[in-house]
Formats: sequence, structure tokens, C-alpha cells
Amino acid sequence: MLLQRLSVCLRTSQDIQRHVCRLLTRPLTQVVQRRAHGSSFAHRGELRQAKRIVVKLGSAVVTRGDECGLALGRLASIVEQVAMLQNQGREMLIVTSGAVAFGKQRLRHEILLSQSVRQALHSGHNQLKDMSLPVLEARACAAAGQSGLMALYEAMFTQYSTCTAQVLVTNLDFHDDEKRQNLSSTLQELLRMNIVPIINTNDAVVPPPEPNSDLQGVNVISIKDNDSLAARLAVEMKADLLIALSDVEGLYNSPPGTDDAKLIDIFYPGDQQSITYGTKSRVGLGGMEAKVKAALWALQGGTSVVIANGTNPKVTGHVITDIVEGKKVGTFFSEIKPAGPTVEQQTEMARNSGRTLASLHPEQRSEIICHLAELLTERKEEILAANKMDMDMAVNAGHMPQAMVKRLSLSPSKLNSLAIGLRQIAVAAQDSVGRVLRRTRVAHNLELEQITVPIGVLLVIFEARPDCLPQVAALAIASGNALLLKGGKEATNTNRVLHRLTQEALSMHGVTDAVQLVSTREEVEDLCRLDKMIDLIIPRGSSQLVRDIQRAAKGIPVMGHSEGICHVYVDADASIDKVIKIVRDSKCDYPAACNAMETLLIHRDILRTPLFDQIIDMLRTERVKIHAGPRFASYLTFSPSEAKSLRTEYGDLECCMEVVDSMQEAVDHIHKYGSSHTDVIVTENEDTAEHFLQQLDSACVFWNASSRFADGYRFGLGAEVGISTARIHARGPVGLEGLLTTKWVLRGDGHTAADFSEHGTMKYLHESLPVGQPLAGQRDSN
Repeated sequence: MLLQRLSVCLRTSQDIQRHVCRLLTRPLTQVVQRRAHGSSFAHRGELRQAKRIVVKLGSAVVTRGDECGLALGRLASIVEQVAMLQNQGREMLIVTSGAVAFGKQRLRHEILLSQSVRQALHSGHNQLKDMSLPVLEARACAAAGQSGLMALYEAMFTQYSTCTAQVLVTNLDFHDDEKRQNLSSTLQELLRMNIVPIINTNDAVVPPPEPNSDLQGVNVISIKDNDSLAARLAVEMKADLLIALSDVEGLYNSPPGTDDAKLIDIFYPGDQQSITYGTKSRVGLGGMEAKVKAALWALQGGTSVVIANGTNPKVTGHVITDIVEGKKVGTFFSEIKPAGPTVEQQTEMARNSGRTLASLHPEQRSEIICHLAELLTERKEEILAANKMDMDMAVNAGHMPQAMVKRLSLSPSKLNSLAIGLRQIAVAAQDSVGRVLRRTRVAHNLELEQITVPIGVLLVIFEARPDCLPQVAALAIASGNALLLKGGKEATNTNRVLHRLTQEALSMHGVTDAVQLVSTREEVEDLCRLDKMIDLIIPRGSSQLVRDIQRAAKGIPVMGHSEGICHVYVDADASIDKVIKIVRDSKCDYPAACNAMETLLIHRDILRTPLFDQIIDMLRTERVKIHAGPRFASYLTFSPSEAKSLRTEYGDLECCMEVVDSMQEAVDHIHKYGSSHTDVIVTENEDTAEHFLQQLDSACVFWNASSRFADGYRFGLGAEVGISTARIHARGPVGLEGLLTTKWVLRGDGHTAADFSEHGTMKYLHESLPVGQPLAGQRDSN
């Protein structure tokens, strides 16, 4: 009986008491509702619902690179993740390799020790000669290593107050009905007791595998390796998810390391013919082909499967929990193929079409943008109807902040303004891609040019604001960039209509796929992992969105502002009328915008003056809540709430007020507490203003003008993809210029670097040439 094979680690009464207490106090809210078994999950996001999970650890995961001994650090990380999920209320099972490797290490040590003792006795001294090790038989290694492997697991899980039990199986345990029922009953009882079963093939007695006899049907599978064991066990136990960890990132369309190898994100049963398999793993019996066959067998039996890398130190620490959270890790096996393309396919389509877009004549790109501008006004009824659907859903939901509802709303006047901005972009598009910035005659008949080119593939993630879609699309078209758009679900209907109109405009020159709307179930964090496909991420939304994307981006540059902590400094020489107008507009016109004032700095001489009273009265009339800075509070007779921080982006009708003694102190305050976004001085003193403009290191610095002017449309850029506070590449409102980079083009006539060496025949000239000089066919005639 298999019950006799169990090794349970509840060895003391204290262990039993602690275990029972944990069972009784386990939060019911953490227990995932188990779905009716019979069909696998269709999408990664549904993996969060997985209740019963089998984790298969391949030989390459468990053993070290030298194949002698176990990878202890790797195992410790895996144990921690399994224990974490177990304590969340999930039922975890482990199928492990490693007994042979552990036994091999142990037996080698014993043999070497025995040989050294015999040689010492025989020779009478301790000088040992070269010793050769006999070939170690796998079954003997398994017999010697199994107990040690289990003891290691037990010790590791004990650190998390998690109990384990060992189960050894052979092929007969699945093909004999009585034994299979006993196995299932034993495992069910262990899971009911909140124990993690650790299962392995009994390699000490297992017969050689039968060639090509496995995977003949749903009810037949030979246990010839741990891949097939894990699949059979997962189906037998009606597991929701099988996680197969190996030494590769997942399933590739061709052997990893080859030039054309691409990691497959989602694999469907009908895609088998498109896979070219490589060699087997460096250790163990199964290769990727065996894993795929086992995975498809489990999928047919109703268990979802993910194959992922369990050896990469960068991801090992969270690979299992990431998979269960639905993140894009490894290859997910799904029976349901979506109607549309995957996001990877969308990105590839956008890149290919974007290259065609970049090669169009500038006038052709302008025509596309102008046509889009026309469609915004011609189809406004269709757009507004879709927007009304989104607005109604937002209002009925009741949890959306009013500021976000306002950003979501479109109107005929807003669509007209959008169309005007797009036409401005269309004009600028005629002098964008391929513009010569610098030309140098390096030597006779050797000319160098620096020209503008698109960045490549842009990913723009935006919240609530559907008007962002045509703006960003027009800027991408003008700059020849491919574009992926990920809008918030609150604007789904509006975004869908606007994207369809964008594609209609693109179709006039056959580049429909250059702008893609990501409407699949992809999480933003998953999109940020496509570092080999996306060249730049631009978040448009709250500072929290920007921070989340900056953290999630894996090797992809992010263009965005950290926060919009904008200041208005009222100098001692400020005009009363200008102060009231500028402060009201900066704070009250659109308090949720990133360019709205968040801190009002007041020169000390203004306190207790009519101007100060008017500022306070105006803010009260506009229902602006004032938070007093430390120095400002000490001057007041009334008691506003104290500012918890001088670095706060309120995003509402609230602001901080603080007192400074001079313009220089205002600059120092802004450098310390600001976010380098947009800052304003209000003064009639020209010298003071110029010093402020020169000394302050922000993306936008204004004199006697509202902070709300920090906007691409208001700057005459037509629109913006966002406002950048970064110091590399673009700063401030990012329009067409910010979406271009450069490349160097060198035209020669058989030149080599050796021609310019000490013994060469040519000399460098490095002469600057006019950038307006014609390009094609120009050669020195001398």
C-alpha cells in the first residue's frame, strides 16, 4: 500500500498542535473558489482562480550545472513560493526529480572516502594516487539519494510551518485500478490535511521506459519521466494548473539559441506542426517534445499548463507566484484560440507596417493625418454616441472620481479642437522624417549626414482620456513610428470607434496596421515585458500609473513625468490683477491636470497686505482647501490644515501655501520639493524674472503666465504624447520632435580607415556643409 510509503513530518505534539491551529485559523477569504473541473482555463488571467496546483521540477531545475548535487538556493526559493501559495488556501503538489543526482553525489563521496582509506593502508603514507570512479548505476543512486532529498524538502518546508509527505510511484500504480484509487485517496487525504505531497518515480525499482507507448489517449500514459508523471498526476487529481519548470524560458518555435527562435507566449493544440524541436535537456529523460506531449495530454484532461524557466536567477524567486497571478511568464497552453491576433502579433504587424509608413513621402503622411482630422468632425455623432455609452457606464458604476469622469467626456467643441490640432501636426509632418540635421565632408568624396528617423515601435498607455488616441496616433503617423495603444477600460467604446477611424485614414496609403489598439486581456505589466519588440513606452495618466509602468518596464525606456508638483511663486513686485488671474487659472481651471498648481509660494513682504487678502478670498470663493507649510502657519491668525508634506500632488481643489524670503529661496524650495515639471513666477521686476527663468531647472519655466500653458496644443505642437520631466531626450510637452531620433549616413567611394593612417594617402577634412544642400547624387567634381 502506498500509505506505507508516506513520510510525514508531524513528529512532535507541538508540531501537531501548530498544524491543527493553522488549519482552524486559515482565512476563508483566501481560499480560491474551485471551478467545475472538465475544461482548462482559457486565459492567463484566470490562473488566479487555480485552487489545486501541481509544480513539476525537472532535473535541470533541481540539480546544479555540474550535475552532481542539488541547487539548494534554487530549491529554497521554490519551496518558499509553494509554501506561500499553500498558506493562501491553495492545494499544492510537487513532482520532483533529483534523487539520482543527490544519490550520485553521496555515493561518489563514499567511494572516494573508501578508496582513500584503502590506499593509505596499502602504501603506508597519505600520498594518494589518481583514483578512478566506477560507473554508478542510476537505480542505486536513486536508492541512496531518495531519503536525503526528502529530508532536505522537509527541512525547507518546516521553516514555513508547512508539512510534507513523500509518495513514490511507478507505472503500475497508474495502470492497476486498485493502486491508482489508493494513490488518489492518499493524495486527497494529504491535501485535506493541508500537507504538501512530494511525488517522485520510484527510480530504485522502476523498469526501463517502454518506447513510444505513452500518450496514446486520455486514459493511457506511461510514466517514463517526470513530465508524463506530472501530467498523469494532474489529470488524476483534477488539478487546475500544472506548472512545469525546466531550464528554458518556455516553448520556442525552433530550438532556443537559433537565429529565428521565438518564445511562444500561448500555445494551442493545433500549432504542433509549426514547432521544430531540439535536443533533450542536459539531464533527465525528457526533452521539450516530451514536455509538450505531456502538456497537451494534461490540457485534454482539463488541466491548464504553463512551461517556464525554473533556473534563471532573475526570475526564479517569483516564477511560480507570477504564473499563478496570471503574469506573462513562460508558455501558456490554451485550448481556446482567440479570434483576433495576440499582442505579440499586433506588435509585429505594427512594426512591419510602421516601416512602410516611415518610407512614405512626407506629403502622404500629412494626407493621412488631415483625413483623420476630417473624420473626427464628419463622424462626430458616431464618436459622441460611443462616448455617451462609456459616460453612462462610468456614472452608473459610481466609483470613478469626478476628475476622471471629466477627462472621459468628449464634446463637439473638443472634437473640433482635436481636428485643429491634427492639422497643425499634418503641417509639421512635412519636415520631420529624413530631415538633415548635420552634414560634414569627412574627406574627398566622403560625406557624412545626421538625419532624423522614427524611434520604432511606441507603446502609449493612457487612462480615461479618449481624445489622447487621435492625438498620439497623429504624432506617430507624422514621425513614422509604429504605435501600440492601450487605453483604459472605462473608455472602451470610444477608443474602439476612434481607432477604427484612424485605421480608415491609414488605409488610404496601405498602412492600416501601423496603429494597433490592444484590446485583449493583456495586463499592462505584461506589455512592459516585450523589450525585444517595443522601443519606447509613454504613459499618460496619473503619477501612480507612471510609477507603476516605470517599475514594470523590463529593459524598455519610459518617457514620462514622475509627478506634477507645479509651483507658482508670487514675488514682492507682483501685480495684483496678474496674481489673481494666474493663481486662479493655474489651480482651478483643471485641478486634475498634471500642469495644475499644487504649491503657492508667497514672498514674505506680501503677508498682511491687500494682495494677500485677495488671494485668500479668491481661493475660498473657488473652494480651494489650503494646506499650510510650516513657515506659513506661523504667520497666520486663522488655522488651515497643516501640510503633511511639501511634496504633494493633490490633483483636486487643494493646494499647499508656504512663505519664502526671496526669489532665490523660492528657487531653492522648488528644487528641493518640486518635480521639475512646470513652475511659474509672477513679478513686474524683469531682473528678478530673468534670474528665476535661468536658475530654475524645470522642464517648463514661465513668467507671468499660468502653469496650464504647459501643453503641446498650447505650445503649437498640435498635440503631445505626454510631458516629460526626464533629462535625456525630450523634456516638457513632447510633440513630433520628441518622437524622432537620428541615424548617421556615410557616403563614400571605396574609402577605408587604413587610407587615413600614418602611411595612408588621404587626410581628414571635417568640413561643415550646409544642411540645405541637395543630397542625391552630390559628389565633389574636383
